[in-house]
Amino acid sequence: MSDKNLQKLIVILGVTASGKTDLSIKLARKFNGEIISADSRQIYKEFDIGTAKTNGRWMLTGGKRKFVAGGVVHHLIDIFDPKEDFNLSDYKKLALEKINEVVESGKLPFLVGGTALYLKAVLENWNLPKIGPNLALRRKLENKKIENLYAELQKTDPEAAAITSPANKRRIIRALEVIYGTGKKFSEQRRKGPMLFNSLKIGITGSKNELKTKILQRTDQMIKNGLAEEVGRLQKKYLWSLVPMQSIDYQEFKEYFEGTRGLSKTIALINQHHLAYAKRQMTWFKKDKDIHWVSPDSKSTLDQSIALIKNFLAAKQVL
Repeated sequence: MSDKNLQKLIVILGVTASGKTDLSIKLARKFNGEIISADSRQIYKEFDIGTAKTNGRWMLTGGKRKFVAGGVVHHLIDIFDPKEDFNLSDYKKLALEKINEVVESGKLPFLVGGTALYLKAVLENWNLPKIGPNLALRRKLENKKIENLYAELQKTDPEAAAITSPANKRRIIRALEVIYGTGKKFSEQRRKGPMLFNSLKIGITGSKNELKTKILQRTDQMIKNGLAEEVGRLQKKYLWSLVPMQSIDYQEFKEYFEGTRGLSKTIALINQHHLAYAKRQMTWFKKDKDIHWVSPDSKSTLDQSIALIKNFLAAKQVL
């Protein structure tokens, strides 16, 4: 079957701080859509400021409790307890369920985010390795330094290491867990299945200087909004080894609260990590030739995106 006969899906992607959230809400409002988040950090409860979680609230909509922001229903945001185990396979299953729910409600689904693995797992219908957790192995790996774990992943599976953040200990451990459990490279076990959607992928681009400015401005705004206070509350409740506590905007505060690093140096480190992350994201996205890149200027971005979506929706299905 041609992918043009499949359910249409709008995908809004881009690197961190590129403006995906604002654009997706405007587009979803215009085209009667709902948003399915593809963000590996915003899925957790309590982690709000540091994940740049959109301002919204839980409310009853159509008899169901849903997260609504900017007048648009968002799925897979603010739903998991920080201590819950959650992997790529779990995300794919939930994302497909929510996309189908949106379609059944008569609305247009928007898949929005910057977590490349989440996006590709859905869009390329990855068949993911079904390897259960090995708790003994996880405990052993948890005791190792993250840089040593990442070096081991680079050695055993360079392709998997290239798309895994060196700061994401949980994802590194999961990749090694699959490798040790199967004797095969993690990257070789992700196989594409039949396409499930006819997708329009819109990416927000911009120069390195523009992106750097946005990242610095966003970090400053997070600090003003109470990021340090949020992390302070969370570090009293959770261990620093907890998955979301290892995320950028949180992990950098460990030494701050231990009294060995000042706030200005903490902020500088956050920006450094975000810039490095954005570079990895763009390297990954540039490999996808189907992405339609739009201007970072807010008005041009919106106008270009609206035109792309109108043309996409107007295109007739292949019989």
